[in-house]
Amino acid sequence: MADFPSMAWMTEFQEKVNADAELSVIGDWFDTAFAVTVDDKSFVLQVDHGRISRIVEDPGLDVRCAFGMRAPGSVWGKFLARDPEPLFHDFFAMLMRVPEFRLEGDTMVAMQNARALHRMMNIMREMGGADA
Repeated sequence: MADFPSMAWMTEFQEKVNADAELSVIGDWFDTAFAVTVDDKSFVLQVDHGRISRIVEDPGLDVRCAFGMRAPGSVWGKFLARDPEPLFHDFFAMLMRVPEFRLEGDTMVAMQNARALHRMMNIMREMGGADA
């Protein structure tokens, strides 16, 4: 597995998301684009019916997204750890209790798709951050 964050890692994430049976059921209405930002590295993920259809690395001003998740690499590293410490084990726990983890933009769109987004983030966490 490639190191997080890299385009290779995101591509593997896309494959896992798109093959996930649960997301194929709960993601039918999840149609938006969102950003994942680690320090100064960003990716915009276009989601159509719960499947990642496109990934844009280091997007320019012409790439739109509804919301984004931003955190320092140290926070993402704790989230992606094999055995994450309390508060870093879950997307919503980090959102509520880790001040460095931020949900930016149209948070209503994120919450309207909370179940599918949560599943996607669980897939991300299960992947981990680097070669084991």
